Amino acid sequence: MADRICKLIEGGTSEVVVKKSRFLGITFPVETAEEAAERIAGIRKKYYDARHNCYAYRIPGAEKFSDDGEPSQTAGKPMLDVLTGANLTGVLVVVTRYFGGTLLGTGGLVRAYTEAAQEAVKNSKVMEICPRRMVTVTVNYSDLGKVQYIFREAGLEPETDFQAEIILSSDVPEEQVGSLTGAITEATAGRAVIQVGELHLS
Repeated sequence: MADRICKLIEGGTSEVVVKKSRFLGITFPVETAEEAAERIAGIRKKYYDARHNCYAYRIPGAEKFSDDGEPSQTAGKPMLDVLTGANLTGVLVVVTRYFGGTLLGTGGLVRAYTEAAQEAVKNSKVMEICPRRMVTVTVNYSDLGKVQYIFREAGLEPETDFQAEIILSSDVPEEQVGSLTGAITEATAGRAVIQVGELHLS
């Protein structure tokens, strides 16, 4: 069984104050690195007078973080760890720091950024999702019955396009892709042409 994965549906905010330093957390649902970059730019513009705007994001196939001038590994990485620990994807978290005049040390920074990220995530709306891939199988007419049977046994109802050969397409849960394609390859002695699409979230 695949691990539970959650997707951010609606962002949340947080505020943590440590020794007069203010840490303002906010989460956004994002699908691409470009979308994340736009959100980060927007926060930097809004909080132009802040000392740091640190971030972390996770999207299908990629993750990234930035300490934005804080000591290495004290901000972005702890925030990314919060997202990873919650099995969240499609999410950006930004924590803006207004310096309060007192140095917090590396341990204090890690705790503050972690707490701000955790609270922002806690105040967000998330939904459990199932990662899927589009599987397209092209077979000849003599193998059609076997392949249809394998799809049915997997609880799937593929769209079927009858041409010179038959093209069957189905959105398949990630955890089933390997067993499904293996069974089809074996049943057709490798005659079926199988294409597996990019991972996406539903």
